[in-house]
Amino acid sequence: MLKENDDDPPPILEDLCEAGARFYARGYAFGSTGNISVRVGGRVWITPTGRSLAALTPGELACVDLAGDACNANRPSKELPFHAAIYRQRPEANAVVHLHSGYATALACLADLNEAEPLPPLTPYYLMRVAPLGVLPYFRPGSPELSAAVELVARDHHCLLMRNHGTICAGESLGEAGDRAEELEATAHLFFRLRGERVRRLTGDETEDIRRVFGSP
Repeated sequence: MLKENDDDPPPILEDLCEAGARFYARGYAFGSTGNISVRVGGRVWITPTGRSLAALTPGELACVDLAGDACNANRPSKELPFHAAIYRQRPEANAVVHLHSGYATALACLADLNEAEPLPPLTPYYLMRVAPLGVLPYFRPGSPELSAAVELVARDHHCLLMRNHGTICAGESLGEAGDRAEELEATAHLFFRLRGERVRRLTGDETEDIRRVFGSP
C-alpha cells in the first residue's frame, strides 16, 4: 500500500547521491549495479531499481517504512530485503552500502577462499573498520534466500562478502558505511598484489592492541 510522503526530503539524501556518484567514478559500481540506503527515523531511503549510481537525485530515491510499505512511487532496488534485514538486526545502523568493487568481488570468486579468514590482518585499518568479515554462500541477487542469510549473520558482522557477487557494509552513518566499503576494497587490492609474496601479517599481540585501543568495528 502506497503511503504519501508529505515530509521534505532529509538533507542526507543529497549525501547519498553524492556518495553513489563517487563510488561510480572510482569503479566500485558500474552500469546499474550497487545500491545504497539510509535510515531516517521510521523510513528507509534507497537507490531505485535499474538505475546507475552515477547521477542520481534525491527525487529519484525510493522510500519505504520499516514494515516495507512504499512511501513514494519510486521502485526500490531489488536488494531492499537485505537492507531491511540489516536494519532489523542492527538497530544502531543508519546506512548500508552494497558494491561490486573489483578486488573485493574477485576475492568473492576465489574457489580456495578461506572463509574463516577471507582477508589476513594486513593493516590496522582493516581491523579497525572491517574485521571480522563475514562470508555468505552464493544466492541469486534479490532472492529471499539472500536476505534470510544476511539476516542470520548481520548482528555479528558490519561487513559481508557475498560469494560471486560483491560486498555489503553497514554503519551508524553513511560516512562510516562508505569508509568500511572502501577499506574492504583497499585490503582486497593489497591481498591480490601480495599473492605469492612473503607477507608480514599483524601479530596476535598487535591485533589485540588495536582492538584494545580502538575497539572492534
